[in-house]
Amino acid sequence: MSISFDKALGIHEKALDFRAQRAEVLANNIANADTPNYKARDLDFKTVLAQQAAKGQGGFATERTHARHIASEGLELADPALRFRTPAQPSLDQNTVDLQIEQSSYAQNAIDFQASFTLLNSKFRGLMTALRGE
Repeated sequence: MSISFDKALGIHEKALDFRAQRAEVLANNIANADTPNYKARDLDFKTVLAQQAAKGQGGFATERTHARHIASEGLELADPALRFRTPAQPSLDQNTVDLQIEQSSYAQNAIDFQASFTLLNSKFRGLMTALRGE
């Protein structure tokens, strides 16, 4: 009998990957807080979760309603979860980074990362206990 890590770990592995990607995007925003015309970005967790759920169910199919329509097979858009952040207050240099929001988002993401890591670690401990037969 084999162990399927996808079934055992569930979405927690993907959540950890998402948190790491989001930390990178938020750190990039913080680093470019003083760059003119820089547009702040963020990852949308709901979109990523929907993508992962669609992959598990086979996704959805598109239908061509006219012979001159372009087929969608093989077309891959940029990451749809990566969105530009709407600024709360306009800036003279057109930079949309609000440093306080970015720092608080980064801190919240770090807490969420630690929670996901702890949950994933407990899943591995449970698997190890099952393998040992304890």
